[in-house]
Amino acid sequence: MNKLVTAIIDQMEQIHQGNGWIGVNFKKKVNDLTDIEFFHQVKGMHSIAEIVSHLTTWRLETILKVKTGKGSITDDDPSNWKPNMVLKQLGKEEILLKHHESLLKLVKLLKQKNDDFLSEMYYDTDFQSKYPYSFLVEGMLHHDIYHLGQIGLLIKCLTSDSGK
Repeated sequence: MNKLVTAIIDQMEQIHQGNGWIGVNFKKKVNDLTDIEFFHQVKGMHSIAEIVSHLTTWRLETILKVKTGKGSITDDDPSNWKPNMVLKQLGKEEILLKHHESLLKLVKLLKQKNDDFLSEMYYDTDFQSKYPYSFLVEGMLHHDIYHLGQIGLLIKCLTSDSGK
């Protein structure tokens, strides 16, 4: 039985491209942004490009932890927050494609798991301890929601005169 895993997958997909209760999703927020908006840094904050790259980095790290039981990076790793000028070289479309592909990979991997998997333990390199996989996959979900809100606020700042 995999009711819990399926529910987590459904929530991840809702946040990314669904019609959830909050009325907005990741795709709706970022797809219509211009390159200028996508890479613009509002008053020294991270750009939307940096946030999307950051989300992708941690989703790939989640995939590694699910596959191997152990991660490879910590919060202070340089891949965690890639500089805006590095991301500009990749371009908006490539950044969004990598982000979307990481979701597809994680969903595919989780669909192979049953609910017992959520209580199995893995070693978290960032927190330096063992945790159940539920901590990891629910944390990934919370992380996505947090940054979706942050992206929404940045877009508000970008579209107001005071944010430029």
